[in-house]
Amino acid sequence: MEKEHQVMILEDINGKFDLVLEGYAALDKKLDARFDELNEKVENNSFKIGVLNQKIDAVDESLTKKIDAVAEDLSAHRRDTELHRGYQVRED
Repeated sequence: MEKEHQVMILEDINGKFDLVLEGYAALDKKLDARFDELNEKVENNSFKIGVLNQKIDAVDESLTKKIDAVAEDLSAHRRDTELHRGYQVRED
């Protein structure tokens, strides 16, 4: 009778062990799904950041060109003004 009792206990332990393994498998699937979702969000955000960087670079280039043009206009105006030494700006 004792051997039969041990077999029953081992079968019970084996069944509980199988339940634990099933629980771990389910948890693993949930973690994989969450990881995939997170990875997709990271990729999406990386794409958006790349697009924003391109836009910022374009704006920076445009502003640099405009600032350079204004600086050149100012330099040309200053050179022209210096050619006319008798020229004075009146402030009324």
